[in-house]
Amino acid sequence: MHRWKTIVEPFRIHSVEPVRFNTREERSSRLQQAGFNLFGLRAEDVLIDLLTDSGTGAMSRDQWAAIQHGDESYAGSPSWFRFLDAVRSLFPFEHVIPTHQGRAAEKILFSVIGGPGKVVPNNTHFDTTRANIEYTGAEAVDLVIAEGHQPQVVHPFKGNMDVEALEALITAVGAHNVPVVFVTITNNSGGGQPVSLANLRAVRAVCDRHGLPLFLDGCRFAENAWFIHEREEGQQNRSIRDIVRDIAAVADGMTMSAKKDGMANIGGWLAMNDGELAAQCRNLLILTEGFPTYGGLAGRDLEAIAQGLNEVIEEDYLRYRIRSTAYLADALSDVGVPVVKPAGGHAVYIDARAMLPHIAPLRYPGQALAIALYREGGIRGCEIGTVMFGRHPDGSEVPAAMDLVRLAIPRRTYTQSHIDYVIEVATWVAERASSLRGLRIIGEPPALRHFTAQFAEIDESAAA
Repeated sequence: MHRWKTIVEPFRIHSVEPVRFNTREERSSRLQQAGFNLFGLRAEDVLIDLLTDSGTGAMSRDQWAAIQHGDESYAGSPSWFRFLDAVRSLFPFEHVIPTHQGRAAEKILFSVIGGPGKVVPNNTHFDTTRANIEYTGAEAVDLVIAEGHQPQVVHPFKGNMDVEALEALITAVGAHNVPVVFVTITNNSGGGQPVSLANLRAVRAVCDRHGLPLFLDGCRFAENAWFIHEREEGQQNRSIRDIVRDIAAVADGMTMSAKKDGMANIGGWLAMNDGELAAQCRNLLILTEGFPTYGGLAGRDLEAIAQGLNEVIEEDYLRYRIRSTAYLADALSDVGVPVVKPAGGHAVYIDARAMLPHIAPLRYPGQALAIALYREGGIRGCEIGTVMFGRHPDGSEVPAAMDLVRLAIPRRTYTQSHIDYVIEVATWVAERASSLRGLRIIGEPPALRHFTAQFAEIDESAAA
């Protein structure tokens, strides 16, 4: 098959949603009103919204049709069984517990297995995972390979866990203090980077030696499977479904946000093989989410997820998804904008620390860059750096491993012209990077501060 340069979306547009154009002056005013926190903006004031790919994608014709089959029975709905069959066709865990989204699955699981003195290793915990672990008094430890902290280093599986570091951690703290080992696929905090099957199997071997369960944060499992298909030896001629099932086979359970590779606007699940643990988790589910056959979701949501799980493993979709993300990353790199290499699956990550060396990490270069992209072009991204991860449970603050700006691309939502516009704006901002100012926090909550913290801009020349 000839590889044409133009990316052709594997869908046609059936309905359209208007976007609103505004001026730079209007956007500057909105930033002031939001305390320079992009989470505080009204969506109608955003032209291209790349804040997250979680629940923001466009559902397909067949998903909307499936919604009409939604059965809203409180218990034992047919929609529940369609959802259950779809999940188990990819992840054949014995117990599947539906939740309204991924963080609810995390909250339930870590409420049961966490607590003071416990340590939970991961390649890299994302924000809600870390927060739900730390809320119980447990410690969340990141053990990604060294290449995962080096934005410009090219490695096919930069999301891999450092297996030797995992072994050393378990030995140091004692296996009895490690309730579970987690691996996040793909590694969101580290640039959307994938994890290889070989690495997952090596982590599994460590867990077996110490008698520990291995769980997946599977939010972007299909994208991870595509990277395995494309990059890992011996996987090129295998189906995505079979690769996903191989991923599932190494694990004892998983948490999942169906707002990502479930292709839905809401939903998730917690799954496992341990019946005793599942019983404890179901008790909390009933207390906080709902009955075990709906878990905080309407029947129509269960139907949409079931259909989405069939669509997300289609090779034409995944080829378009990964290639269109790389298109943005390659274009930015070509004009000198430093990005995490190679491109991840769901997002492009600009290396704000490299782009803004005049702004110290504790003056939040990632936040400064994200603000500039919105002010100049109406593009909303998300800081993944010291604002998100710099504050520790003891109240201390240190720079994060990297200061990035994530441009997360919603699924099946924007066209190539939208992305070309993003490239133009980012290039314009990069050419004027030296004029950007750092920030200080003038108000923050005790946890997950990036969602609601308030900022003020700093005059770098006066502060020096």
